[in-house]
Amino acid sequence: MEFDMGSMLGDIGVGGIVGFISGYALKKFIKIVLALIGAYVISLFWLQQKGVISINRDALFNLTQSAAGQALGLGDKVLGILPGGGAFVAAFYLGFTKG
Repeated sequence: MEFDMGSMLGDIGVGGIVGFISGYALKKFIKIVLALIGAYVISLFWLQQKGVISINRDALFNLTQSAAGQALGLGDKVLGILPGGGAFVAAFYLGFTKG
């Protein structure tokens, strides 16, 4: 059995690049979701101030807290299903922190 270093380095490189891009994209996605939740809540308070709607604040804060928690928990869920390749996981972490 022969050890092919070139093939192994290629796999590590591809895993690292895909991991970094995946982590970066996930972090950006989470930021967009949290920004949309914030814009939604602000628009609701603006409509309440104008007298268009009335808001049950406790229910709204529970809903937004739940949605934000799910968006932030998405990173943990993705890490649980990632392939076990060390380069992919390390690069995913780097991409997530840079995103």
